[in-house]
Amino acid sequence: MKKTLVILLLISLLLPLSLFAAGTKEDKVDESKPVTVNYWTHEDPARTKLETELIEQFMKENPNITVVRTTQSAVKQIELVQTAFAANQGPDMFNLPIENQYAYITNGRVAPVDYQAAGYKDKNDLLDKYMDGVLDTVTVGGEVYGLPLELTNWSIYINKKVFRSAGLDPEKDFPRTWEEMADVSEKLVIRDGDILVRRGFDFRYPYYLTFFVPMVEQLGGELLSADGKKAIIGDDAWIKALTFMQQWGPSGRNLGSPTYKNARNIFNQDNNDIAMAHTGLYQQGRIEQDNPDFFNSREWMVVPFPVFENAVRNVAACYYGHFFMVNADSDPAVQKAAWKLSAFLLSHGEEYLTRGGNIIQPTKALFASDTLKNMPYSQVFIDDMARAHMVYYGEDSSVIQTQIRYAVESVMLSGVSPEKALATLRAAVQEIIDEQ
Repeated sequence: MKKTLVILLLISLLLPLSLFAAGTKEDKVDESKPVTVNYWTHEDPARTKLETELIEQFMKENPNITVVRTTQSAVKQIELVQTAFAANQGPDMFNLPIENQYAYITNGRVAPVDYQAAGYKDKNDLLDKYMDGVLDTVTVGGEVYGLPLELTNWSIYINKKVFRSAGLDPEKDFPRTWEEMADVSEKLVIRDGDILVRRGFDFRYPYYLTFFVPMVEQLGGELLSADGKKAIIGDDAWIKALTFMQQWGPSGRNLGSPTYKNARNIFNQDNNDIAMAHTGLYQQGRIEQDNPDFFNSREWMVVPFPVFENAVRNVAACYYGHFFMVNADSDPAVQKAAWKLSAFLLSHGEEYLTRGGNIIQPTKALFASDTLKNMPYSQVFIDDMARAHMVYYGEDSSVIQTQIRYAVESVMLSGVSPEKALATLRAAVQEIIDEQ
């Protein structure tokens, strides 16, 4: 009951003052008058340098538009945007992870894309510029509500030297299935008693919606039923996936654990403590920055996200996105300027890829470009994205992810049986969706 009241309060705070204002705004907008666009985004040094340059260019070309760009840490940004909108003082233009941003669409807080202001003839012209299905996530009631700043997926990075040190050929012996992942990791690990000094691979804890749910889907299970009313579909699939994680952990084959440092965070150092890590194309820029010698040695490679041997679906890790959105309560002239700015920034997709932190903007032009094709192992990410789907982005996605975390970590660390963990998980997630 208390959770229901909190959700109702949040919804009431998110209800826009201008929910019905679309029909009252003037049809004609003076686009020549001076306006200021307040743009909020998350911190990213490489992207900040690029966007600062692009915004300066944009303002020179549009002298009546002033852009004020404000950054915060990713977590802080989520909190600030929510607080600002609750006080009806949200930014004119912002981006967040879609799982945190979707509620702003469903609660009417953001405006549909102004196709003409963004440089498109109409909705179909916009859709034609992007990879198929990419904009489905932000399409509600036949209108598109966001333009993708970035779309990210994760594949498997391999340190070739570590493979060879264990007598393995990285080009031939890399794991294609999760069963092979466990067996190969067993050959790669170095232990000091029960302590793992070197891991073969370890999972991207705690992003269970991104990697674990697809593992369940490979076995025929689902997070929710098609109508969204029933939680945790396919007992056998969930139990098999939970059993795999149990056997992976300290009480099983002792190949990894959430208690160790994230594999992605140590991969770049090339310190013989991790052979494989689950991360995105952006990792290449971070390797080059953190350890240029390792980057230039090309003693690393990228391979696809594995599937179970008896998989019934070929599903890769979920992708996730950040979308530019525009405040529905902003002045109409400011909204047009914000969409114009969004389109200008997104017209520099190759620069975002090469200078902005290896950010992929899912336009057909970028996916067909030599710039993307010539990046090491980019085709692996493209192919994995083709067999993936967007991460679950319902209003309670973070709460549901926490419940999955409890289930997985209870079997890995606390000796809970997969069957009991599944029953607890189903009850918790069902209660969450019943209260929506």
